[in-house]
Amino acid sequence: MIRELVNDEELLSTPCEPATAEDAELAQDLLDTLASIEDGACLAANQIGVAKAVIAYKDDKERAHVMFNPGMKRALRPYRTEEGCLTREGATKVTRYDQATFTYQELVDGVLIPRKKECRGWTAEILQHMIDHCKGKLI
Repeated sequence: MIRELVNDEELLSTPCEPATAEDAELAQDLLDTLASIEDGACLAANQIGVAKAVIAYKDDKERAHVMFNPGMKRALRPYRTEEGCLTREGATKVTRYDQATFTYQELVDGVLIPRKKECRGWTAEILQHMIDHCKGKLI
């Protein structure tokens, strides 16, 4: 189901609770909502009003993915950039890493399975942005 985007700073700045396999419907709502946003690259559950650590993003080939409980474990080559956000006005300067290792869980047949993914460039940047959302960090 496509959900409305939330720009309530109190909700967006609250750290998200860990997600469980019961959040499968939420993951689908994120995918549906992201697909409805022209030029949307990524979306966290708190941006649609649910304070759970679930994110959806499009990779550099425009394929959509979902991560439950994402985290960043290793990061290389910091750089400064300016980012915008679907639920905040304007752009903010932030430090990101060009290459990073991410840990997350993937829902497979109703069970959350631990995964690890190495990303670079744009995908690494948007995943860092989404992890900030899960931590309640506003850029």
